[in-house]
Amino acid sequence: MPRLSAARKVALSVLSERRRRDGRVRDLLRTSDAMAALDARDRALASRLALGATAAEGALDQVLRAYVKRPSSVEPRVRDALRLATFEACYLDTPASAVVSQGVELARFASPRAAGLANAVLRKVVSEARPRLDQARLRVEEGGRDAEDLALVSGLPRWLVERIDVARGADATRELALSQLEAAPVYVAPNRARHDESETLSLLRDAGLCPQPAGLPGAFELDTAAGLATSGLVTNVDVVVSDLAAQMVAHRAAPRPGQRVLEIGQGRGTKSILLENEALLTGGVATIVAVDSELFKVRIASRRMETAGLADSVSCYALDARQLASHDVPDAFKRPFDLVFIDAPCSGTGTMRRHPEIAWSLDEAALAGEGTLPLLQRQILDAAATRVAPGGRLVYATCSVLPEENERVIEAFLASDQGNSFELIPYTEEVPYLHTMPRRGGCDGHFCAVLQRRES
Repeated sequence: MPRLSAARKVALSVLSERRRRDGRVRDLLRTSDAMAALDARDRALASRLALGATAAEGALDQVLRAYVKRPSSVEPRVRDALRLATFEACYLDTPASAVVSQGVELARFASPRAAGLANAVLRKVVSEARPRLDQARLRVEEGGRDAEDLALVSGLPRWLVERIDVARGADATRELALSQLEAAPVYVAPNRARHDESETLSLLRDAGLCPQPAGLPGAFELDTAAGLATSGLVTNVDVVVSDLAAQMVAHRAAPRPGQRVLEIGQGRGTKSILLENEALLTGGVATIVAVDSELFKVRIASRRMETAGLADSVSCYALDARQLASHDVPDAFKRPFDLVFIDAPCSGTGTMRRHPEIAWSLDEAALAGEGTLPLLQRQILDAAATRVAPGGRLVYATCSVLPEENERVIEAFLASDQGNSFELIPYTEEVPYLHTMPRRGGCDGHFCAVLQRRES
C-alpha cells in the first residue's frame, strides 16, 4: 500500500477539527503543531487542501452525491477525507493515479473500512467529474457566463454566482469565479507611528519577504509570504497585513491630524492603524474613538494599539453602534466628530478567497434588499449619522460585492429624513463610489461611499 503523505494527514486533521469545533480553518492551520512540523512544501499542500475543501465544501458535496449511494451513512471523518480528495482531483493538477491512491489512504486513515468506498468513488471523480470541471473552466476562460459553469469553477453556491452576475456583469463575475480558489495576494502597510516607508521597505527586505510597491503610499505586495508570521513584524505591529483595496478605503477616508474620528466596527484594529497612517502622512495623529460590538475584539484592539504605539490617540470601546443615536452613551461620544468611519458588518463576499467559511454559510434571504443584514447596515448608518459634525464626513465601507449592502444602503439613506442633510462626494466625476472586485492576481472586493454633512 502507498504511504499516506504527511501533508494530507495534517489537512484531514485540521478539516475534522474545524467541523468538530466549528472553527476557522486558517486559525487552526496557524496554530497546528503538526502543521508547523511539516517542511515548506508540505505546509503549502496541506494549507491548499484544507482551505480549498472548506471554500468549496458545498460544491464538493454535490459532486460526491452523484457517486455515493447513501451520503447520510458516511461517517463525518470519512466525508472530510472524501472532500479533500475530491478537491484535489477537481481543482489541483495532481495526477489522477496519485489522487486515487492517496485519497484511498486518506479514507483508510479516517476509517479502515472506508477504503473500498473511497476507491470506487474517487475513480468516478477523476474519470467523470474532473473532465467536466476542466471543460467548464475552459468555457469560462473563453468568456462563457453559464451559471452552472461559474459555480463549478469557483466552488460557490449557484444562487450567489447568479446574484453577482446580475449585479456586476459577466466580466467581473468571471474574474471572481476564476480567482476564488486561487491564493490571494499578500499586501502589507507600514505602521507610520513607528516607521516611514523606506524603513518599512528595509524591514521587509531584511526578512526576505521580497516587497514590491503596490501603488499606494507605503503599500507593498509580498512576492512571498513565507516567513512573514515568524518575522515578528506583524506581532510587533511594525507592519499590518491588509488587502490593497482595504488600504484604498482608508486612503479615501483620510483623516487629518488633530481631527476627531469615530470608527465603527474596529475589529482587531487594522483599520485604526491605517487611518492613523493617513493622518501621520500629513503631519500628526488623529484622535480616534473606536467601537466594536464584541468585547473580546475590543480587548485585542486595545492591546494592539499599545503595541503599535497608538494607545494615546486611539481609545477602544465595546458598544452596539445602533445605540449611538441615544443620549445615554459614554462622554467620549457626545461631542460631534469630524469624521465618522463605518466598517459595516457585511456578507464578506468580496473576501471569500481569504475567508473560506463564508460562501456556504451565507443566508440568501438575509442578503435580500429587505433582509436582516441590509437592515442592520441602515440602522448603523442612521445612528452614526447623528454623531457627524456640520461639515464633517460620514464614510461607509464594506467588503461586499452585493449592491444590496452597498449602493442600495447609501441610496436609501440619502432619500431618508436622516440623510437629507448629507450629500455624496463622488469618487471621480464619472464614478460615485470606490468599488473593487476580486480578480486574479489583484485585490479583494471592497466598497466605500463618502458623504458630507451640510454646514447648516
